[in-house]
Amino acid sequence: MIWYPYEQMKTMKQPYKIVNADGVYLCTENNKLIDSVSSWWSVIHGYKHPELTKAITTQAENFSHIMLGGLTHEPVEKLSKKLAEWLPADLNYCFFSDSGSVAVEVALKMALQYFMNKGDENRTMVLALEHAYHGDTFKTMEVGDDEDYHFVLKAYGKSKNVIHIPTEINALEKAFEENHEKLNCFIVEPLLQGAGGMRMYDISFLVRARELCNKYGVLLIFDEVATGFGRTGNRFVADLVTPDILVLGKALTGGYIGHAVTVANTKVYNGFYDNNPSHALMHGPTFMGNALACSVSLKSIELFENQNYISKIHKIEEITRRELKDFEDKRIKEIRIMGGCVCIEVYDPCVLKGYQQFAFENGVFSRPFLNYLYAMVPYIITEEQLVKVLNTMKKLVSKIKI
Repeated sequence: MIWYPYEQMKTMKQPYKIVNADGVYLCTENNKLIDSVSSWWSVIHGYKHPELTKAITTQAENFSHIMLGGLTHEPVEKLSKKLAEWLPADLNYCFFSDSGSVAVEVALKMALQYFMNKGDENRTMVLALEHAYHGDTFKTMEVGDDEDYHFVLKAYGKSKNVIHIPTEINALEKAFEENHEKLNCFIVEPLLQGAGGMRMYDISFLVRARELCNKYGVLLIFDEVATGFGRTGNRFVADLVTPDILVLGKALTGGYIGHAVTVANTKVYNGFYDNNPSHALMHGPTFMGNALACSVSLKSIELFENQNYISKIHKIEEITRRELKDFEDKRIKEIRIMGGCVCIEVYDPCVLKGYQQFAFENGVFSRPFLNYLYAMVPYIITEEQLVKVLNTMKKLVSKIKI
């Protein structure tokens, strides 16, 4: 029996069974659905893309996977080189893993051990944001602030090693002033907080964070698992403000296979690079640097570059703003739009009850959560398809009587 994610198995409704997928569409036996959430924000090129499929199948004819322990291969070498060339500043050192949660764990481990290797054993604390989501593993849950994981607080109590602050510069400055001697890192989802409520904030907060991290010697981590590859309207937020450690996942492979990477700058890498064996980064996922994943990632990056995806994303934002410009309802708390993301936050989650089935009946797959109705569409979506997604979102709210 399948144990499904984020579901109470006793009461969950039957999931939609997909028999095919092509472009922006998911196909059941009797329906064709526009995927408005890109399979948890990963399938940016759409489904069954011929060039991505070819990259996977061509590599599979040689080998699918070899461990990176004592071995290497051309796809992982090429992907590491490409990322080092493609990413900003000196974010040059790639540590691969098989999921975003694990990649964030690696980043947090890097930050702590960086100071331990220097003999500074007092920097055990992490600064993070309220409403943050960084993954489902234990340390990522600890630095996150997702109400779905508050059972951890019941079991272990509030963490003494994590401080959560709002996205306000005054709170940021106060946290650094009071805790900088104990902080090893500040971790953020830059500009757009995903699973914590699609919350958006201004770049000035990150600029100030970079200044404070420089001043107090704290490492800045950008978790761009969700925001990377254009979702905010920027290629990476790291292009605007440079972190010390960058985490990428989801869209890295175009949604073809699980893979992620934790990319460190020269300063962080040099904190591990010496003759002391105990200073090595002791982490090694079995499927890190998987050859299939690296091959399809290279092709995904090539498509992103050569087909001017940033202009596609800006067009998605333009259409979204146009279609929702005059949409108002007193049950709506706020409509937020950034790049390839739109979120309608309602006051009462009961307003969204039944929306997934309603969307299904209107030819759209959606997955609202809590008070949030959102879309993160594939970048290849047409204007007609996007308008259909947005109209479906508007129709549900409009059809419910006050």
